[in-house]
Amino acid sequence: MKLSRRTTTAAALATLALAGTVAATAPASAATTTKAAAATATYNGACGTGYKVIDSTPVGNVGRVFLTWNESTGKNCAVTIRNTPGAKIFMAVELNIDIDEEHNPVVDSGQYTSYAGPVYMSARGYCAIWYGVIGTAKGGDSGHCG
Repeated sequence: MKLSRRTTTAAALATLALAGTVAATAPASAATTTKAAAATATYNGACGTGYKVIDSTPVGNVGRVFLTWNESTGKNCAVTIRNTPGAKIFMAVELNIDIDEEHNPVVDSGQYTSYAGPVYMSARGYCAIWYGVIGTAKGGDSGHCG
């Protein structure tokens, strides 16, 4: 009986060792790709019906700020989204238009777990300026004049 139990234990250990070797030799790129894909912010539809994403900009390596446009209303909308929701952290989104005179941006900021915004601005005939903050990471851009 002892010999049979030893043989079974040895076979089980050999199987585990072989499985560990196979896992250890699997391409690292597969695991990296999965983590990277899971850790990229995607637009969450926060702006509502009729808004289409027209641009996005990284906010450091922790999220993205998305710019959307609604053709029927002539409004832009912006939202800052974290790659991975978590504990509350300072987040902000700002949207403005580029005109010759001073113009007040629309801003949403506070302690959020996944996204800041949405914020809206009438922008038909103007260029948009958008900006996002997640913790200490910042990112923004301008363009899409229409």
